[in-house]
Amino acid sequence: MKSHKRIIVFIFLLGYTMLLSYSMIWGFGRTAQPGYSYNLVPFLTMASYFPVRGMDSLINIIGNIAVFVPFGVLIPLAFRVGFRKMLGFFLTGLFLLEMIQLISRRGSLDVDDFMLNSIGVTLGYGLLGVVRKWRSG
Repeated sequence: MKSHKRIIVFIFLLGYTMLLSYSMIWGFGRTAQPGYSYNLVPFLTMASYFPVRGMDSLINIIGNIAVFVPFGVLIPLAFRVGFRKMLGFFLTGLFLLEMIQLISRRGSLDVDDFMLNSIGVTLGYGLLGVVRKWRSG
């Protein structure tokens, strides 16, 4: 990819990161809660969504996956990295955001979010691979 296109992709990545960060910390009317909220037990939060009990459960599951798909496309294009490095960059940034949510008490640090968000970034990376293969073939 030519350098000017990579710059455009980087700008999209930065903008999307800022938009998502705002949503995760201040969006949707989030205010500081009285205590810290966290879950370090895998599948504990997700178990409460199954069986799917309505739109809230579905929106939480699909939303935690879907909003992170763009990172699986944008990170490899912006930095010319493979899956492992892309996932490393992603998890580092996600950890920072989750910690900001915890410390600011404007959300929760949840290991299940890490899993669902990682599914999203992996789907995005897979989609990028499919598009690249389709364009070259």
